[in-house]
Amino acid sequence: MHADEIRKPWLLNYTAVQRTIDDLPVEERAAFLLKELPPFWVEVYEENTGREVELYRLSSGEFQYIYEDHGALVASGRIEDDSVSESRLVAAFGRSEPASSSRAGDDSRLKGWVGPTEKCFGKGFDKGHFMAHSIGGAVDRAEFNVFVQCRRLNRGWTDDGRRYRSIENYCQSNPGVFCFSRPFYTDVSSRPSWLEFGVLRIDGSLWVENFDNRGAVE
Repeated sequence: MHADEIRKPWLLNYTAVQRTIDDLPVEERAAFLLKELPPFWVEVYEENTGREVELYRLSSGEFQYIYEDHGALVASGRIEDDSVSESRLVAAFGRSEPASSSRAGDDSRLKGWVGPTEKCFGKGFDKGHFMAHSIGGAVDRAEFNVFVQCRRLNRGWTDDGRRYRSIENYCQSNPGVFCFSRPFYTDVSSRPSWLEFGVLRIDGSLWVENFDNRGAVE
């Protein structure tokens, strides 16, 4: 299937969103997006997931995380365990801030998350963060912020990777900007096929990009 066909059901019209916020003072745009975008993200997720979901909204620092706890549904007996479907993130969003803790402890915990990276996920993948530690993303036992990420994307080795890192760097260089990360899924696993990464720049304009997370091995 062509990449555009895979992504299309998940996409939002951010050009229309930009037109809406253009009527607002720049200083009010972040608050508007923080309130108005999450319901749309949830609606798109539910439409494309095709299964019963149990959603929670979690907070860590300046960021919020909408998380589907599939395991809770299984544990409650509301659905049967198919041994394939996984709990996963719907969206992460908030305002960037300087990292409040050392990443050393998080790196050691990541090594123990699930198991050895290449053995569990295959060559070409890392254990990444939806919201990077460098911009205030949750790290301390916050598995909802961890996902299987294409290594070339995570490390900025390709044009896509460099664009991805450019958005992260912008958020880091401009503490307090509104930013968000939204995964697109094409199966029932927690590994995104695509990532949407966006930021509201200090001039009031939206910068939103989509990135292929499937990796070269697929």
